[in-house]
Formats: sequence, C-alpha cells, structure tokens
Amino acid sequence: MHILIIGAAGMVGRKLTDKLVAEGQFGGKAITQLTLADVVAPSAPEGFQGKASTLTVDLSAPETATQLATARPDVIYHLAAIVSGEAEADFDKGYRINLDGTRYLFEAIRQEGLRQPYKPRVIFTSSIAVFGAPFPNKIGDEFFTAPLTSYGTQKAIGELLLSDYSRRGFFDGIGIRLPTICIRPGKPNKAASGFFSNILREPLVGQEAVLPVSTEVRHWFASPRAAVGFLIHAGALDLSRLGWRRNLSMPGLSATVGEEIEALRRVAGEKAVKLIRTEPDETIIRIVDGWAQDFDAKRALELGFKADATFDDIIRIHVEDELGGRIGG
Repeated sequence: MHILIIGAAGMVGRKLTDKLVAEGQFGGKAITQLTLADVVAPSAPEGFQGKASTLTVDLSAPETATQLATARPDVIYHLAAIVSGEAEADFDKGYRINLDGTRYLFEAIRQEGLRQPYKPRVIFTSSIAVFGAPFPNKIGDEFFTAPLTSYGTQKAIGELLLSDYSRRGFFDGIGIRLPTICIRPGKPNKAASGFFSNILREPLVGQEAVLPVSTEVRHWFASPRAAVGFLIHAGALDLSRLGWRRNLSMPGLSATVGEEIEALRRVAGEKAVKLIRTEPDETIIRIVDGWAQDFDAKRALELGFKADATFDDIIRIHVEDELGGRIGG
C-alpha cells in the first residue's frame, strides 16, 4: 500500500508519519511506500521498512497536484493548509493555498482516473471553523455550515468539493473537522487559536505565556494523539456507512480557558499558573467570538472515533510525548 501525506512537515503530519511507520500496516495491509510532501522539506522517516520519499513542493502550483496524483497513491492525506490567523490576515494567500490547492489536488486525481482507472481514499482535514455564530448550546450533526472567517469559508468549500468528487466516483473521500489541537508542541504559529496551547506549553517548561482572551471563553479541543487517531481511523473506515454526507465533526472536549488553567494547576502546580499573563488582543477576541464552543459529535462516535476524556489527560499526553514525562524549566 502506498500512502501520501500532503502537509507532512507540520505537527500533525509528523505525528501521523511516526504512527504509520511504527504500525507498518494500514487497514490490515502492509505499507510498502510512504511519500511525504510539504512546502518545506519533511524529515525522512526512520525505521520504515518500505520505500520512503520526501518531496518539497507547493500544492498551490497546479503542476504539483499532477505530480502527486500520477504516482497513484492508494491513500492520500490532505493536511496542508494556511492556518486561521494567517488566512484572515492574507486573503490572497489563504484562498490560493487552502482553496486552490485543494481543488488542484482533487482535479488532478480525477484526471488521473480518466487516463486509467484510479480511485484512491482521500482524507481531508477540515475544521470546526466551518461553523459560525449564533450557535446552539451544542452543535449537532445537522447544524449548517456558515463560517465567519476566510479560513472557515475555504474549508467549507473544500468540504463541498470533497463530497461532490466522491459522489461522482472520482475518489473515495472523507472530511474530518478537527477540534483545536491542544497542546501543540514546538513554537507558536500564526493560528488565532494558538494561545490555547501557549498558556499550557510555555508554563510547563517554566516560561511565561500571554493570554489574549477572557478565562470564560469556551472552546472544543483534542490532543495531537487523538487527532492522529482520527486520521488513522478515517483512513481505514468503511465509508459506505457515511452515505454521501462525507464530512463530519470529530469528537472532542469542551472546556473554558479557566478550566484549562485549573487543569494546569492540578498537573503542574501553582508555579506554572503564575507564568500566565493576561494581555487582551481585540483581533483575537473578535475571531474567537465567532467560533463554536461545544459539539454533539454523535455520528463520529457511532463510527468509532474516540476523543480525550479530560483536560488533565490532554496535558499529561503533552508531558509524556514532548517532555519525557518531566515538568519545569
């Protein structure tokens, strides 16, 4: 089996790669080829027993999608995207990468199938940003998509394209709306949601962090470990169970910023909490006010997707996976 990961140099892409390499198989079949593609050079996987290759490519260039599709991978993970804050700040860049790149990929797969029969599995990472206020207390599977950001709009259009290309038989696709991933390892990025991770990640290593919103802000979360689990499960799932409604919200954990901080206090103590400094940012506040807070992800749960149980668990996962089980600077 040949698996292609687009966006392989990103945090989720790296962790997905590690999981696939560790497992060595996918849906009961041996992984014989792994292709990692991104706009920056992905790291070559260590310990992989099959053929591995890395590509430094830009999906927003039409020829890139053709290059990837002509290799005819069996499973394609489309993780590449410009994050929310950057897509809002740079309109042209957001649409070029998040929308045009997605359309180029889907169309390249279709054209390859017209040349010679080809119908891969495509897993598209969407976002809860496809929803816009006003919200019910819990967003169910029937709630309509009405995004209030450019990023959310780009992802919602991608979902429609995925559904239509799947309906027409060009590929077998599933779109998974990821919760905000927390705690993201590494350095802060340009995502408007980045502070949700920053206020935990930095204090856990003895560094100060800035909180730009109220502690009453509520949001929907999943750990990186859970996100990789979603992707693996989506890749092997019998998609006939979805019908033509190919996009679904992943399960997660609803928590306020205050509850995040209390979990940090339980796991790392008062010393860590005191490293959080409140500094309101009106731009971030405006963006976050348009985001969903809680979900009833019934379809995903019935299909076997699994989420984190508590925010304490989310913090402990980060400590285990990124800090070697140690807390403090």
